[in-house]
Amino acid sequence: MPSISENKEIFQAYAWPEAGDEWSHEWGSSRTFFFGTVMPRIAAFVPAGDILELAPGYGRCTQYVIGTARTSYAAVDVAENCVEACRERFADVPHARFEVGDGKSLPFVDDASIDFAFSVDSLVHADAEAMRGYLGELARTLRPGAHAFIHHSNLGAYVDAPTGQPTVPNPEFRDPTVSGEAVRAWAAEAELACLAQELLNWHSPHYTDCISLLRRSEVSGAPIVSRHPDLAAEYRNLRRIDGLFGQA
Repeated sequence: MPSISENKEIFQAYAWPEAGDEWSHEWGSSRTFFFGTVMPRIAAFVPAGDILELAPGYGRCTQYVIGTARTSYAAVDVAENCVEACRERFADVPHARFEVGDGKSLPFVDDASIDFAFSVDSLVHADAEAMRGYLGELARTLRPGAHAFIHHSNLGAYVDAPTGQPTVPNPEFRDPTVSGEAVRAWAAEAELACLAQELLNWHSPHYTDCISLLRRSEVSGAPIVSRHPDLAAEYRNLRRIDGLFGQA
């Protein structure tokens, strides 16, 4: 699967025909995607003082979270076109900044300065190098007790060890070097507590996606791990609701 540099090339070459909204069609709209699927999962953590977003793309989720940052909003993406699009789109938000990064480090973010960090539907393409780098940086940049909500690949749970190849189809371009189990181990190495993980069958009959809830904390027990029984049913119902009431 692509490395950090290859992911950068892919998303800089991508046409972004609907500024990222094309990935919300199953939900009806990005608004319904965010408020129906994302917001219920992060509602306990926003509003927050200083918020960090990893890999915002053209601002599909940013547009809904940026206003919940009381003090500052920072976002980083490896693709220059994404950063420029967000700078233009959110130019009227004085407390926001968007930076081009290397896909694994956050040199422009101060130690212990972030109250909530998140990434949705982007780091599923990130490989082990990127994930381990970002987890180490989250351990450095989160304030004590602060949380990170990270949506990443779980395709690594379906890899044949002798060949290193996935044993299930990968229609959504998930990275096979990353799994929920691996993220738990890397988080522990970085001294981040993994509180919960939700395994998702995102456009797949298999649990190829995972959301990990992390906290900067010295206390770390076994995480709660839950398997979503049918994400497709969730977005089909939200699309129905969007069709009825999303007429604004």
